[in-house]
Amino acid sequence: MSLIMQEKNNQEMEIDENHLIQIRKDKLKELQEQGKDPFEITKFNRTNTAGEIKSNYEKFEQKDVTVAGRIMAKRIMGKASFCTIQDCDEKIQSYVSINDLGEESYKAFKTFDIGDIIGITGFVFKTRTEEISVHAKEVTLLSKSLRPLPEKFHGLKDPDLRYRQRYTDLIVNPEVKNTFILRSKIISAIRSILDNEGYLEVETPVLNTISGGATARPFVTHHNALDIDMYLRIALELNLKRLIVGGFDRVYEIGRVFRNEGMDIRHNPEFTELELYAAYQDFHDMMDITEKIFSETAKKILGTTKITYQGKEIDLAPGWKRITMIDSIKEACGVDFNEIQTDEEAVALAKERNIEIPDKTKETRGDVISLFFDEYVEKTLIQPTFIYEYPVEISPLAKKCPKNKKMTERFEVFIDGREYGNAFSELNDPIDQYERFKKQVEAKEAGDEEAGMMDEDFIQSLEIGLPPTGGLGIGIDRLVMLLTDQDSIRDVLLFPTMKPIN
Repeated sequence: MSLIMQEKNNQEMEIDENHLIQIRKDKLKELQEQGKDPFEITKFNRTNTAGEIKSNYEKFEQKDVTVAGRIMAKRIMGKASFCTIQDCDEKIQSYVSINDLGEESYKAFKTFDIGDIIGITGFVFKTRTEEISVHAKEVTLLSKSLRPLPEKFHGLKDPDLRYRQRYTDLIVNPEVKNTFILRSKIISAIRSILDNEGYLEVETPVLNTISGGATARPFVTHHNALDIDMYLRIALELNLKRLIVGGFDRVYEIGRVFRNEGMDIRHNPEFTELELYAAYQDFHDMMDITEKIFSETAKKILGTTKITYQGKEIDLAPGWKRITMIDSIKEACGVDFNEIQTDEEAVALAKERNIEIPDKTKETRGDVISLFFDEYVEKTLIQPTFIYEYPVEISPLAKKCPKNKKMTERFEVFIDGREYGNAFSELNDPIDQYERFKKQVEAKEAGDEEAGMMDEDFIQSLEIGLPPTGGLGIGIDRLVMLLTDQDSIRDVLLFPTMKPIN
């Protein structure tokens, strides 16, 4: 179709839609003039949902019920009609006749539009085609839909429109609603697992005077009363570790974090993260709890640890592969960074392999190791895999490995080439932490907008004393994507960030 024809069709659809909207407004005005304004109704006593009735037909057969929902279909057949309404969990058909409602009420029913919200009182029965239905004795208009549902014109398959109009997406695409029901159940399952493991759920501030806890560019806002700039949190980490200092042994938080970075199918500027911290544990313990969270959540929600994600079979049962970052690179491309000890050697090797170092401040052995991993390894990790022992340069909050001070006790977990979690044996040496913060500050001053800040209060908390601690962060949105077989983060966020239409 040519652009001119497409534009013409769009204009015609807009004219048709505007015409139908006006017809619906005229119907509402007529109702109001008759003293039957549906918007004046403040409450409706629904007794049952469609799902309850359809799943327990024997219990409800020939019994009176009152249901309510949105009209999704209508068939007018003279003195008797059928309509289908959709409520919170299911659709159900209703048989409506002039003999049951009376002439005036039946005439009013025939004027109702697709999208109107109605209440129906009647008895439950099955039609000759064995469809469970409600034989209406009374029908009440509860809310007038002034705008036709979008599929009447062009469907609601365009992803951009679906994300912008999630309310209509949920109405006309039932599978979308199911995804978000599963999301809620997944988060509840995670909470149950952690509560049973003795973790305490807490809440920490979204607004902070310092941006820290991760490597990311923050959102900046201004507090008028205090006349100071503040930062939307980019991680939950530092405040949760303060609570471990304060004497809580195990804490977790599931909350929104905000990062002022690019958007794609894996990234949204605000997303939901789980972070947990346990005193007297290390990153190996965090591997164990990670396997537990993923496997038990999958089993509870899906009934199995063996899932299919984007056509690939993945087994989430415990016993995931564990391999160091350096060994994974050696397996993938033959380069052994145990034999490369200086920054100069590492940078020369990167140039030899045509791996670009995007930032002059990151021309270190540790940064090059990370780039080699990104290039050769990450995309190959289909089954759940723990990559551990990360370079100090890219792990400012992790404890150094006792036998190799250039590496840290940190891991990330990868599934289908994507990172799903990040964990440390937490750095609890205040002097070491101060020096690492200083390097972050130097990087920020050199132009790295993602580098962290100096947090003097956090250093002070470490000086009070942080016990040996394991910490873990898991991206909830990515976990939901995995368990609901969604390829884009926008499909598991009810209201993803969108650029306004001008």
